[in-house]
Amino acid sequence: MILITGGAGFLGSNIAARLCADGHDVAIADRLGHGDKWRNIAKRPVTDIVAPQDTLDWIVRHADDLVAIIHMGGGASTAGTDVDLILSRTNHLSRAIWDLCARSEIPFIYASSAATYGDGAAGFDDDAAPQALARQHPLDPQGWSRLLFDRFVARQIARRLASPPQHVGLRFFDVYGPNEYHKAGWQSVPGRMYEAVAAGAPVTLQPAHDAARGAQPCKRDFVYAKDCADVVSWMVEHPDVNGLFNIGTGKARSFTDVALALHATLGCKPDIRFLDTPEAIAAQPSNEARIDRLRAAGYTRPFTSVEDGIADYVQTHLARPDRYL
Repeated sequence: MILITGGAGFLGSNIAARLCADGHDVAIADRLGHGDKWRNIAKRPVTDIVAPQDTLDWIVRHADDLVAIIHMGGGASTAGTDVDLILSRTNHLSRAIWDLCARSEIPFIYASSAATYGDGAAGFDDDAAPQALARQHPLDPQGWSRLLFDRFVARQIARRLASPPQHVGLRFFDVYGPNEYHKAGWQSVPGRMYEAVAAGAPVTLQPAHDAARGAQPCKRDFVYAKDCADVVSWMVEHPDVNGLFNIGTGKARSFTDVALALHATLGCKPDIRFLDTPEAIAAQPSNEARIDRLRAAGYTRPFTSVEDGIADYVQTHLARPDRYL
């Protein structure tokens, strides 16, 4: 059995769908609340749903049955201001699960974030050496908390302290795809653009160097959620792989590229207007995952292009009455 914390969330539910398709028994630890988040896992034959506050006790009781723990929980908004809550969800809980996995020899795969790179001035190299991590300066509490845990893992490994038999950290870049609908205003850029176009509104973007050519200073590594789930599935099947890995396509694309791909998929004339750069975007003007280490570890599957990813997202999910994976 595999436990996915945050398994009813955006990325967690994509991973749950993939692991169930692989034939694994999957249990989920998450908060479902009062909205439609439950629909993210309604199609999956999950074996158990665990309340977050019961997660550690549940792991202890089921340790002999677990073949891996996929720790995707703790996804507070990057705009969150309760730093104590963020630390509790993304750092303290991660350390507690790490200790249980080390004690019971359970493989441990966890979510880090590209937010750990801050403004990107030091690059986007997923070097897990303690000295490399010390050069990174996140701009928000969520990124800082994720980095704290990455540094904890690096110290454990460097000092040969107790560690799970497999320990993998995944630094996700700009993920988009199905089952993000409960995130409301914090949906991905493609998700928010689709809502605008479907409502007949123009897509508004930050200014371009050359608006006529769409040459923008701000580019992001947009990675499809189903590709992220493929990576996690591959990690589960390769328990000898350890380390910290960027999860992105390795190719940054402009927001204009995303908007044009969306309009092309919908078969409508592009309506794009350029506004002042939002502060949140300007803080990390661009990002592009270096995926050399992932490739060197043996992961050779291609990543989906923005054009193909958006086409699948729209045609298979967003434009259908049932949008859920």
